[in-house]
Amino acid sequence: MHKATEPATDPVDNVRSALIDGGAKDTVQVFDDEVPTAAAAAAVLGCEVAAITNSLIFDVDGEPLLILASGAAKVDTALVADQLGTGRIRRAKPAFVLEHTGQEVGGVAPLGHPGRIRTILDASLEQHPVLWAGAGDHNSMFSISYEELRRITNAEELLVR
Repeated sequence: MHKATEPATDPVDNVRSALIDGGAKDTVQVFDDEVPTAAAAAAVLGCEVAAITNSLIFDVDGEPLLILASGAAKVDTALVADQLGTGRIRRAKPAFVLEHTGQEVGGVAPLGHPGRIRTILDASLEQHPVLWAGAGDHNSMFSISYEELRRITNAEELLVR
């Protein structure tokens, strides 16, 4: 088995390791069918779309910003930029996402990345006792509580819409 300091080549293994290294349980589930959208994931999991945590990578002057947003929310990037005091927040291109996360768009997880990414957590997610997030590829998800997700990602809580 690999060490946390030596990332695995498999993004799902990286997520599993990050969960365990962060003191959380490995709750990763792998599905036969892809779950690349919040709606697809909610249908497979039998939960509300709002309980799906989308991991969205944005580009802020060449630096990645990860926003963990409810699957029912459309992120207001101007609102987030105003609260953070940053310049314009742009949706990242797939190559930028892969470079900074080691994961492809549609399967990005809140953790398991090669390096630390500044992370924002949508405060509206707190109303759900169980959250589901992508686990590194299009077929995997994991469950976690809001507080544990905040802690393990060291996320800043903000309203994103």
